[in-house]
Amino acid sequence: MNKILDIFWVKVLLYIFLTVYGIITIIPFLWALSASFKPLPEIINGEFNFIPKHFTLDNYKQIFLQEPLFLRWLFNSVIIGVTVTILNLLFNSMAGYALARLHFHGKSFWFLLILTVLVVPAQITLIPTFLILKTIGWLNSYPGMIVPSMVNATFIFMMRQFFVNFPRELEEAGQLDSLNAWGIFWHIVLPLARPALAAQAVFVFMGSWNNFLLPVVILFDPEMFTLPLGLNTFKGQYISYWNYTMAASMVFTLPGLAIYAFFNRYLIQGITFTGGKE
Repeated sequence: MNKILDIFWVKVLLYIFLTVYGIITIIPFLWALSASFKPLPEIINGEFNFIPKHFTLDNYKQIFLQEPLFLRWLFNSVIIGVTVTILNLLFNSMAGYALARLHFHGKSFWFLLILTVLVVPAQITLIPTFLILKTIGWLNSYPGMIVPSMVNATFIFMMRQFFVNFPRELEEAGQLDSLNAWGIFWHIVLPLARPALAAQAVFVFMGSWNNFLLPVVILFDPEMFTLPLGLNTFKGQYISYWNYTMAASMVFTLPGLAIYAFFNRYLIQGITFTGGKE
């Protein structure tokens, strides 16, 4: 009986902690949402209120109708984010399946190399990436933003772990139907890997969507800016237009929320499935 009570109180304390943590986490978002409907003087007067005293839609009208490049920044972010996500889903899955199932010369070397890449901070590769893109003429371009991000060692490893635990019987059934390795992967394995692909899609898209470091290094034409880089232009040397920044940030947040809502039912399942054993 005491053990049951102990478990009950542990759960109660855990729920209380998670509730408090959730409230603390969501407060900045709610304030930003509120600030997006406030005029600038109300934001900078120092008062902390969630309900705008002077509700206005002018901030959204400004960024959509008066800021000539905002829709272009949004378009750039969508094109880059969607393309990077699709390429990652394809190439990371192919590499993960090859490491999990195929036998080829140097397989252990490539797997160890991928594991090594996992511990290398992205900042270290930034200057080499810039120099390579400059040499081939891809600075300030879509290929310059997409190609360096179209594969990811973390998700190659994640997909490899998923495919290690994939039922071999299904692949053997495909072989009986005269499918080669590519046919088995494309027609059998990939459709059944939706949980892992969904988890990967969420993380890859959000990583590309929120990426600021690479764009700030290789993009210099305002028409090629992505949203994170474009939002930075609302901050000036003498004044920062926080009302426009908050409104643009809310628009910036919507695709991430939509992606999460769409893939939510697969997300936890995909993360769980990728932690298997050999």
